[in-house]
Amino acid sequence: MNILGISCFYHDSAAALIKDGRLVAAAHEERFTRKKHDQDFPAHAIRYCLQEGGLQTQDIDYIGFYDKPFIKFERILTTYIATFPRSLPSFLKSMPVWLKEKLWIPQRIREELGEAGKLVFVEHHLSHAASAFFVSPFTEAAILTADGVGEWETTTMGAGQGKNLTLTQNIQFPHSLGLLYSAFTYYLGFRVNSAEYKVMGLAPYGTPRFADLILREIVSLKDDGSFRLNMKYFAYDYGLTMTNGHFHKLFGAPPRTPESALTQFHKDVAASIQAVTDEMMLRMTTHLHKETGSDNLCLAGGVALNCVSNSKILASSGFKNMFIQPAAGDAGGSVGAAFYIYHMLLHHDRSYQWSHNFLGPEYSDDAISGVLTQLGLVSERQAPAALLKKTAQFIADQNVVGWFQGRMEFGPRSLGARSILADPRNPENYSRVNLKIKFRESFRPFAPTILYERLQEYFEFDRPSPYMLYVAQVRPDRRTIPAVTHVDGSARLQTITREDHPLFYDLIGEFEQLTGCPVVINTSFNVRGEPIVCSPLDAIKCFLRTDMDYLVIGNYVLDKRKLKESGYQMPVLEKFELD
Repeated sequence: MNILGISCFYHDSAAALIKDGRLVAAAHEERFTRKKHDQDFPAHAIRYCLQEGGLQTQDIDYIGFYDKPFIKFERILTTYIATFPRSLPSFLKSMPVWLKEKLWIPQRIREELGEAGKLVFVEHHLSHAASAFFVSPFTEAAILTADGVGEWETTTMGAGQGKNLTLTQNIQFPHSLGLLYSAFTYYLGFRVNSAEYKVMGLAPYGTPRFADLILREIVSLKDDGSFRLNMKYFAYDYGLTMTNGHFHKLFGAPPRTPESALTQFHKDVAASIQAVTDEMMLRMTTHLHKETGSDNLCLAGGVALNCVSNSKILASSGFKNMFIQPAAGDAGGSVGAAFYIYHMLLHHDRSYQWSHNFLGPEYSDDAISGVLTQLGLVSERQAPAALLKKTAQFIADQNVVGWFQGRMEFGPRSLGARSILADPRNPENYSRVNLKIKFRESFRPFAPTILYERLQEYFEFDRPSPYMLYVAQVRPDRRTIPAVTHVDGSARLQTITREDHPLFYDLIGEFEQLTGCPVVINTSFNVRGEPIVCSPLDAIKCFLRTDMDYLVIGNYVLDKRKLKESGYQMPVLEKFELD
């Protein structure tokens, strides 16, 4: 039984393939097209998934799409009519896209895949719920999904049991926690549906002095977590912006111009919406715990990527165990649509449990060598044991290393396959990696990756965090890792075991042997505005255009200093095509 899951035409298009109930491949379209948050039909991701599964299109039994476009179109039309004439500019902009593309999804799928497989459309939040529960370690669990908006729903609650799940409560558009957070993202001068994590990173620099104002004027929040937004302050239901003049008057300032200076006011606004989000998520999950009586919680939807709120839920909601879909946003909907078909429609028993995120392409040493040769790059090939020792020494010697190994990660985080690594003990690495390598804002924190068995020596946290979905406080007596300690003493944490990723685990083990420190800086292998690298060519481009010192790619090592000494001239890589 081969089921292909697809998500696209909003943001973060992706494809996923399950064979006989096991997830064998999943990838974001952006990684192949190099368009960040690519929303187009995931033709490249589908091609990869079929190749990884050893399948042709005619081998696909079912194709699952992650929402129901006609119901979403109904919501959009209904909203435009309700808000006319203010909605006219937005209506005129969006209708051509819907009429030309989004209403023709079945035809587009048939164009790309022929007549292979029965096509099934799964409701958006059911896709989110299935993406978390059916791959979780739980036979029963409460379920919460929260994002911007699906068809009509923006938040759902329910429960899963065995191979079934039911969503029993929901909040509908325009009342949305995801859109509330995105409105503040817009107000703070960041890109909506792309940079919400920047608001989360900025929040610890401020104080939540506007939280009471938000809860008094903007959000009506009940004890059970249900809420309504005062739409007087928003424009997203009718206009081309997220907020309006009423919102700006309430806070006493216009929206921040992108790339302009961040003031204490902006930091306080970020702290305030983060505090409100924490409270809303905590009330919803506390209510859900009382309703279901379950010890287990599954989370999905874009809001589930807010690791600060996740940690509050873990600490205070009453749930003992949590599983958060690592690709919680729309990309993960491709996984959920496939598993919904397998379990809910076809009634197969569960046999798969999510154990890692390494579901994307990998490249052999021969493939890597071919790229290096065609580019005329001098490199050294190392045996695996020597490679680990050398790389650990590079990091200990205060070099920044591009690390490209094995299958690419699925989801928004680099977890040791497509990573940039540095020494967390050196506070200068914080600004160096941010400004000279990632070319990103100086306030944004870095994640530490730590050997799981050493976790509680360094952090106030007591369970695995393999997907960077929680924050933890660095222990006061272990503030020896300043480059990964945020301004409030926290860190967005990744733990690692040998089972998670043997090579990356052994590298950190080698670094610990040299330094006594079982932690490295681990940030995504990309520069600001670009997706995480996928192919060897992507990695080489990023390495050559930044101040990274070394690239460790497969078993090959590239030394930036030696390349410069050799007088190497980088070709025009945008036009470079491999043979």
